[in-house]
Amino acid sequence: MEESYSHSPETTPQESPLPPVRTGEQYPFAGKASISWRRFEYLSQLMRQFSPSERLALYIFSGLIALSTFILIVHLSDTMLVTIPKYGGSFVEGEIGPARFVNPVLAISGPDKDMTELIYSGLMRAMPNGSMVPDLAESYSISEDGTTYTFKMRSDATFQDGTPVTSEDVAFTIRATQNSALKSPRQADWVGVTITTPDARTVVFKLPHAYTPFMEDTTMGILPKHLWDGISDQDFAYNALNTHPIGSGPYMIDRVNTDKTGSVTRYDLKPFSHFTLGKAHIATISLVFYPNTDALNKAFLGGSVDAIAGVDPSDVAILKDRKDAALAKSILPRVFGVFFNQSHNPALVDLAARKALDAAVDKQALVRNALQDYGAVLDGPIPQGIFGDVSPATPSTEALKEAGIAPTSTTSDSRHTEEARTILQNGGWKFNTETNTWEKGKLTLHFTLATADEPELVATAHAVAADWQAAGITVDVYVYPISDFNSTILRPRNYDAILFGEVVGRSADLFAFWDSSQRNDPGLNLSMYANSQASSLLTKARSTHDDKDRKAIYQQFTTILKKDVPAVFLYSPAFVYILPASLHGVETGAITTPAERFLNVYQWYTETERVWSIFASANTQI
Repeated sequence: MEESYSHSPETTPQESPLPPVRTGEQYPFAGKASISWRRFEYLSQLMRQFSPSERLALYIFSGLIALSTFILIVHLSDTMLVTIPKYGGSFVEGEIGPARFVNPVLAISGPDKDMTELIYSGLMRAMPNGSMVPDLAESYSISEDGTTYTFKMRSDATFQDGTPVTSEDVAFTIRATQNSALKSPRQADWVGVTITTPDARTVVFKLPHAYTPFMEDTTMGILPKHLWDGISDQDFAYNALNTHPIGSGPYMIDRVNTDKTGSVTRYDLKPFSHFTLGKAHIATISLVFYPNTDALNKAFLGGSVDAIAGVDPSDVAILKDRKDAALAKSILPRVFGVFFNQSHNPALVDLAARKALDAAVDKQALVRNALQDYGAVLDGPIPQGIFGDVSPATPSTEALKEAGIAPTSTTSDSRHTEEARTILQNGGWKFNTETNTWEKGKLTLHFTLATADEPELVATAHAVAADWQAAGITVDVYVYPISDFNSTILRPRNYDAILFGEVVGRSADLFAFWDSSQRNDPGLNLSMYANSQASSLLTKARSTHDDKDRKAIYQQFTTILKKDVPAVFLYSPAFVYILPASLHGVETGAITTPAERFLNVYQWYTETERVWSIFASANTQI
């Protein structure tokens, strides 16, 4: 039997219409897969109706749509991704001398303080930008009269052995610091302060008088009482915990290498996962100890260590040539100057003589030559960056060169020399050409300048003496070993003039350096300065919390001090840190000591990864 087809009038057998897509009703046995196949068959037959050129155009158009869609998705994905630090990597830093007292109560050397900064944490933590954030503390309050500080501690704070940190640990640490038998370098910070612990999470400090910089003292690391309690005063400095410490800071001891004498030669540290401000990113930080600068520099150039902190300016040019090295620097809040002991040399009592001594020094050339431009010139008692421009720093030679106005050494020397001579002449001094000295009545402007045997200080002393001698002022420079310098020169005030440095710190408390009550040891008033108006301002500044008010007070004090010229202020040195270019997150902005380069060590990183922004917290994004 023949099959027949029914055609519409417009169609012919050669142009038969496409078969209809049959549904599940027509084919009850066909599921979704069968329907999809029929639709695909329908599209396939439809494509066969296109001419080759039409099919090519369709393929090109479809490809463009697919490519555009892909690019759009990639772009959208990229905008949603952020780079964050990734856990991992390692970092090795070299140190000079061993760490003997990794203990916040006893730490005195650079390695001691570096390790203490890494291992321990305090109630508060200073940040590189100059701010303070709670660390072991959860919150704090200050009484209206500024004499009572109350801290509430975190409930989740623990030591690296898993023991909770409580108020009793804080009290134990502070009382150990106050214990004169232990001779803590931090003892002076806690004189007169009483501490009470109403409960396990509350610490109350009572000060004898309002003292605004006290908050900085609360960054001191806290010892675990359960490990240190019961150790006698005689054994405190010799306990093994001083070299195998347990704290609550960002890093903890992983491995300790010692030599045959038992001295530590290397510490390998790993992150403490319960550090209150978050687990550190770098998996291993190692500190390796070397006997001297030459050995350390050789290790760095040979690749044994990745970084050196507190680099001597004279070594920077050589060390920074290592291919993977980067350099970080910041001006330390320290004041280096020549302090006059007027009671020791009658000629220095004369104001014109002191003014001439100040004018004769080419401070810009001093920073350029003695510090290789790693410092800032000072003209007052407050370092650069503290309270704005209270004691403005002269621009560096490098900055002046960039501006095209750097003076030559010849022009500068001549100007300073002539200015000093003019001041002396106007002050009644006459130059004796036979003795080559300045004289005024029975006075002769001839004195000694003492300093410690440190390369930077020695270079500075000779440079300053050369400027004075160019103006006809006779000075003899004496350099003493550090131990002799402290015991026979500094503490008994046995000098005409002394070249020394003062660590002012971020709080800029100048009381210990200039108040009349601090003229004798252990005070630090090296000029034996006494001015009742100045002392009154210093006392007022200590109890003033508002920064604007403190700045105004210090402006008044600075004006008085500069008028009296008790010292020649020279410079604030730069902290120079050479580290690997692959290390990121390092901030050295407002540090007061080299050890404070580790303030934000938990934020350092060497590895990164890309993640969707919804999975990254704002403070971890780079």
